[in-house]
Amino acid sequence: MTTTESGRSTRKNSGPSRRLKARAKRFLTIIFVLAGAIAGFAYRGYVDYSDISDSDRRVLEFRTQERNLKAQVAELAAKLDAAQTKLKSVQATLDSLMPAENTYNIKPNESMVVAGGRLTVALVGPPTNQNIRINVGGTERLAVAGDIIDVAPDPSTKCRVVVQSFDMFKAILNASCAPAKPNTNSG
Repeated sequence: MTTTESGRSTRKNSGPSRRLKARAKRFLTIIFVLAGAIAGFAYRGYVDYSDISDSDRRVLEFRTQERNLKAQVAELAAKLDAAQTKLKSVQATLDSLMPAENTYNIKPNESMVVAGGRLTVALVGPPTNQNIRINVGGTERLAVAGDIIDVAPDPSTKCRVVVQSFDMFKAILNASCAPAKPNTNSG
């Protein structure tokens, strides 16, 4: 140590010690910055890993839900097909019980009042392979599919019976009546 005139002592090494302190501060600052960067990077990796694992879990849940929904759709489609088949069967049965307007299913040895109550039609005996025996308005006739039988139960009414088809168990007829057309050929 050296003393000055004023009696103060000065250190000659104070310059290098100051530099050493500044270097230590810089070094510690760099260490803290690096530690902060590493901690931030590690935290970001943790957050990303958490997000990825959460996304993976959700994807697995959605796949499970999708499989369940596909199974439900397939089950409902099968039920719908079965219901449609059943509906078609019921509709066919209903159509056979209640055929189209003015169309009648007549069984052997059965008679019906048809065409709004204006005409009686009966199937006499069972149909054969070639023809049927039909009674229309009290007159018995032999007929085949496609035959048209015109009858006038009274002068003001004209009725038509069409043999649509027949088999061994029934005949399908169409019967309708309309007012007779006035005769305009008077001379």
